[in-house]
Parts: sequence; C-alpha cells; structure tokens
Amino acid sequence: MAFRDDYAQGRPAGEAVLEAAPTTAPGPRAAPRTEAAPVQPPATLPAAAPLVTEPPPVKRKRPLRRLILLALLAGGGTYGAYAGREWWTTGRFFVSTDDAYVQADISTLAAKVSGYLEAVPVVNGQAVKAGDVIARIEDGDYRLALKAAEDKLATQRSTIARIARQAEAARAQVLQGQAQIDAARADQVRAAADYQRQQQLAQSEFAAKSRLEQARADRDRSDATVKGAEANLIALRANVAVLEAQANEAESLAAELRTAVDRARRDLSFTVLRAPFDGVIGNKATEAGAYVAPGSRIAALVPLQSARVDANFKETQLGRVRVGQPVHIRVDAWPDRDILGTVESLSPASGSVFSLLPPDNATGNFTKIVQRLPVRVRVPEAIAREGLLRPGLSVVVRVDTRGLDESQPPAPIEPHPTVSEAKPTVTSALHITGR
Repeated sequence: MAFRDDYAQGRPAGEAVLEAAPTTAPGPRAAPRTEAAPVQPPATLPAAAPLVTEPPPVKRKRPLRRLILLALLAGGGTYGAYAGREWWTTGRFFVSTDDAYVQADISTLAAKVSGYLEAVPVVNGQAVKAGDVIARIEDGDYRLALKAAEDKLATQRSTIARIARQAEAARAQVLQGQAQIDAARADQVRAAADYQRQQQLAQSEFAAKSRLEQARADRDRSDATVKGAEANLIALRANVAVLEAQANEAESLAAELRTAVDRARRDLSFTVLRAPFDGVIGNKATEAGAYVAPGSRIAALVPLQSARVDANFKETQLGRVRVGQPVHIRVDAWPDRDILGTVESLSPASGSVFSLLPPDNATGNFTKIVQRLPVRVRVPEAIAREGLLRPGLSVVVRVDTRGLDESQPPAPIEPHPTVSEAKPTVTSALHITGR
C-alpha cells in the first residue's frame, strides 16, 4: 500500500522508505553509523485503478405491505360494523353471566338404625333405580326385637280373651242376682200376707200369740233377704264394670304392644337402605364391615334428571329479567353446544342474606358492594335425561330479554296452591336432601 501511495504522489519508492524509517536516538555508547547501501528503484508498477464510489441504494417501493395494511383496515372496519350491527339488533337485549353452575337435588343417604354393614352392593358412578338396595345392615338383633314384641302382643291378646270370659261370667251372675231378688220379693209378699192374716186372727183371739210372732219374724226375714239380694246385684254389676274396665285397659296395652311390633318391624326394614328415586351413586363413604350409627352417611344419590342451572346475576342486570324468558346455556365442558332453557324463578333474597353471618350495614363504615341474586334456569327434560349436565359444572348463561314490555311492571308472585292449602306436618325420611 505504501508503494501504491508513493507512486500515486510521484515520489520514488526508496525515498518514501527512508522518510518513513524512524531515526534512532544516539545513546551514550552509540555504534558508529555506516552508510546505507543505495536502494534500487523498484520495478514500475501498473497504475492503480481509480476508486469508484457506489451511489446510495434506491429504496424500492413495497406495494404488498400497503395492500396487506389496507386489507387489515378494511377487515377491521367490516368486522366492527358487523359487531356493532349485531350488538344493536341482538346483543344489547341479552343479559349474561359466567357465575353460573349446574345444580341438582342431591340426596345424602344415611343410616336410620345402628349396626354393622353387611353389604354395600353399589359403587361410585353406578346408576340405580328407585327401590334398589344401597346397603344392608346386620338384622339379627332387630329380628329378635320383633319376635319379642310379637310374643308380648300374643300374651296380651290371651289376657284380653280371659277378661272377656270373666266378664261373661259376671254378667251371668248379674242375671242370677236378679233372679234371687225376684225370689226374695216373692217370699217377702208371702210373709207379709201371712203376717197380716195372723195379725187379724190375733185380734179375734183365734190364733196363738206365738204364731203371730213367727209370722212377724218371717216378714222381717224376707225383707232383709230382698235387701241382701239387691245389694248382691249391685256388687255383681260393679264387678262387670270392673271387668269391662280391665278389658279396655288390656286393649290399650295391646295397642301399645302393636305399636311396639310395628316399630320393631320398621326398624327391621331400616336395615336395608334403598334408593328413594332414580339417580347415580356418588361420594360413597363406607364399605361392608363398618359400624354405622343413626345419621351416618353411606353415599350420595344424584338425580341427573333434575339438573338445573343456578345463575348469580348482578343486581344491576335484573331490570329486564322476567320469569319465562328464554335462556341460552353454554357448558364449559361442551362449548359448541347451545342449550335453550327458561327462567324458572328469581330468589327472594340475595345470597348474602342467606349466609351464615349476614352483613349488618347499620354500624361502622359502609362500602357499597354490588350484590348478586340467584336466578334458577329450567333445563329441558330431554336434555337433563341425557346425563351430560352434572352438578358443579361451570356454565355461561345468556338471558334473551327481547319482546319485554318495559312499561308493564313485573307480574306479582302468587302462592302455589299446594303450599297455601297444605297443613304443616312433621315428616321423617331415610335420606337428607340438599344441594
């Protein structure tokens, strides 16, 4: 490169080298400088090609990028127009929430009597019919209790029969007492007539005085006999009343024993736990050989045919929601399937009111929180019987409020006829229901 630069500037190459060589500073003991040999000029080099400066690159036009950008803008505008039209014509009439879940009338099957489980012939996920056996409890003690109650009842029935025979005998004695009274009264009449006759004869002095005294004694004796017979009749009738009272008492005791027999038979029937309705077994909690007490949980029975949806809407969303409006249900497990339901009812109070510790806003600071009100959505029976809707699944519901006349107030809630006419009763069952 040095030769090329020297050649370009018109100087000999040797001079350039000498000029470029640095001079060494003389030291204290510098060696004597010798003259350098003459430098032969190099061969003539060809002239260097002139440097060509490239022009700056020209930016190419990119029509493809512009087309893509225009297409995206056009597509976005079209989609925005379509979405706006859908919201104006349809979307603004829908009220939706994702705070919704599938629910059913889940029943917790529990033992009614205590004992060791003999068999539990069901497993989780098994479909059962009403009346199918869920569990069996050893029934030996309950059979003995039933036999003892039946024997006591048989003994009491024998007692009732004995008292009935005694009452018949007492009634016969009453009849005998009445006959004795009749005989005594006949003797009384005869003795009274004899005494009157003897008295007349004694006044005429045609009869002895002793005979008159004998007639008087017979009359008094007959009077006493009549009174004794009447008293005996009263005692016999009282004995009949006592026997009748004993018979009533025995019948009452027999009724108690019949109740004891029914209770023992009922306890024996409780040793076999049966399904109260059709459903699917879940949450099985025990196996054969375990000891259960009254109320011990055996398993849960889920009636899938009673599946429904409970949606918790905000209070600000309920202004247009009415009973009977159609509801579109989308289950997260099957997002591509649209299930059409119906608004069945609205809860009488918000969820916080029914909580264990309801809020009390009358004291302290207040922060307003939007409340949620449960809305029950009825699912078509055909869909529920498919068994796809399982309690606990998350769903998204959209209530279609189109066709609502906002000028009309909501219809008043009327009491159900079966509820208003029914009398309060206390019932007991083998199972505990719930959600």
